[in-house]
Amino acid sequence: MGLKMIFRFITFLCLIIITGCKDGGSGIGRNITGKAGELVVVITDTYWEGEPGEQIRDNLAQEHVALPQDEPLFDLINVPPEAFKSIFKTTRNILQVKISTVNDSTGVIMNKDVWASPQSVVIIQARNAEEFKKLFNEGKDKIMGFFLQAEKDRLKMNYDKYYEKAVYNVLDRDFNFTMNVPPGFQIASQKKDFIWLRYETPDISQGIIIYTFPYVSDSTFTVNYLVHVRDSVLKENIPGPAEGSYMVTEKRIDQTFNIREHNGNYASEMRGLWRLVNDYMGGPYISLAELDASNQRVIVAFGYVYAPSKDKRNYLRQVEAMIYSLKLKNQAENDKINSQIKMGN
Repeated sequence: MGLKMIFRFITFLCLIIITGCKDGGSGIGRNITGKAGELVVVITDTYWEGEPGEQIRDNLAQEHVALPQDEPLFDLINVPPEAFKSIFKTTRNILQVKISTVNDSTGVIMNKDVWASPQSVVIIQARNAEEFKKLFNEGKDKIMGFFLQAEKDRLKMNYDKYYEKAVYNVLDRDFNFTMNVPPGFQIASQKKDFIWLRYETPDISQGIIIYTFPYVSDSTFTVNYLVHVRDSVLKENIPGPAEGSYMVTEKRIDQTFNIREHNGNYASEMRGLWRLVNDYMGGPYISLAELDASNQRVIVAFGYVYAPSKDKRNYLRQVEAMIYSLKLKNQAENDKINSQIKMGN
């Protein structure tokens, strides 16, 4: 290949790269913008004010569960297609709605890192509003889960890079598992099978209470049993500022409870509110209970937030990402047991 041909080839590649950048292209190399919990919805004003917009708001801006005040799942920002320029294309979460009779194909597409990184983009293409309604109703749970998981993954990615090594090392040494909490978290108290981590500022308090207890029966993973054990641990170990005050689960509202797997281990997630007995403090919590089958124990990570007069959604999501960074040192042994159990079923 001559020098002239090489020059033309390089020029052609540069044009492709430049064109790709103008049209969006890969988001590699550009960081996402916007605040945690924000979601840009690209849709015409007509459809935003109509039924499609109402569907989107009812789903993605619905009330977040288990918070002491009303807060939406996401803060929605409506952007008309003609205004969807580079300033919005780097937003962390984007929902593009394309309703047009000229659409060649219809469906829901989920993409990562389209214009920035780490970015999550969902595109819904429909030929009319009725078709959009059908597509959205069929995929709304997956769409919501896609964006929620993206928020959690971004936080976990940050905590994997920047974490409090002193806390990590104590958990590794004394409890045979690890967890990544950001710098500034300190050990408030530690006993056998118990540790209390917290981060304090004049405005907010975030804490993670970790404790373990023997696994004795399947009834362990029920709301009543887990709350009973938790309240016993909290009463004994988490005093409030007033004399005779201590932390408990708020039982005047139902706990939100789900069975799931975490890192392949049997687990449950619980959400609700906590309060202080003999005092007036309280706030939201999220709890992860995980079976360490090889050691016949249950590990509970109870994350809480105290932020009076402030929105609490994002603070709780931070704590959620921390507790879900829990990793067992003996995971390989648990994998063998979990595999045997699944084969037996």
